[in-house]
Amino acid sequence: MNMTTLDELTDEVFGKEGTPKRDAMEKQLKDEINAYLVGETIRNMRQAKNLTQEELGKRVGVQKAQISKLEKGKSVITLPTMSRIFQALGVTSATLDLGIGGKVALW
Repeated sequence: MNMTTLDELTDEVFGKEGTPKRDAMEKQLKDEINAYLVGETIRNMRQAKNLTQEELGKRVGVQKAQISKLEKGKSVITLPTMSRIFQALGVTSATLDLGIGGKVALW
């Protein structure tokens, strides 16, 4: 039986590392993971505050459906929306770490 490793299969389907197709796939995967992690954080904090999606949406000025999409990682969140959501959840300050670019206070 001939076995194919995951790395070999990934190279075959998406191209070798450093190729445009592979880079695009890896960027999309990273973006989707980040959206999921932000959404999971929003959901966990909302539930800890015993808020419904509708209640959080009203505090933020968006529809319940938008909160649902964000929590599922199905929608791209903008920094202004992220700021309003986390402030509504009681996060009084936040910093964006830009690596060698330094840190930026978001609110």
